[in-house]
Amino acid sequence: MRRAFADTELGQIHYAETGAGDPVLFLHETPRSWDQFRDVLPLVGQQRRAIAMDTVGFGDSCDPRDDAITIEAYAEGALMLIDQLGLERVDLVGHHTGGVVAIEVAAAAPERVGTLVLSSTPLVESAFREAHEGKPLGVDEAERSAGGEHLTELWGQRLPHYPDDSAELLERYLIDALKSEEHAAGGHAAVTAYEMEPRLELVRSEVHLIIGG
Repeated sequence: MRRAFADTELGQIHYAETGAGDPVLFLHETPRSWDQFRDVLPLVGQQRRAIAMDTVGFGDSCDPRDDAITIEAYAEGALMLIDQLGLERVDLVGHHTGGVVAIEVAAAAPERVGTLVLSSTPLVESAFREAHEGKPLGVDEAERSAGGEHLTELWGQRLPHYPDDSAELLERYLIDALKSEEHAAGGHAAVTAYEMEPRLELVRSEVHLIIGG
């Protein structure tokens, strides 16, 4: 597994990769990082060049600009990484927030995207936006405390979303959530504000859906 940084106009974007062949880029959910696909990359890397990036504001990538906490800006960062890696065309795999970002990448640059795999990706239409307006954004916020109670709170928020005996996965989530700091709420807000309907019409890729998880 190789890890590196790519210099872009947004700042340094961190990524991990393994394998060789046709490239596939993995895009994580909020508030995760490339680590969400840590166990998947070696499997895909047996036949493909498997790459997982940290979205701007998450993992080890740079902090976003004030105007860069949007799905469009996240997608711009992904395209900048694709350019820096010298890739003409990639397949995209996105989970939740990452799936929404993948849709925007495919809409903004349809000639750069082959197959699109969307896992547990919300359909962000007007009804979705209205239903989430004014509601708490995600389950990834807890006020820091000297006694460390915020660590237990973050753990408890995510516990219902993980299978039993998943302590290691929760630890990896918690590390990502702490590193993202205030950007977690921004990531959730970016999904809620995204106007997906007109962008879907621009997607020309073959699309595969994974429901649940």
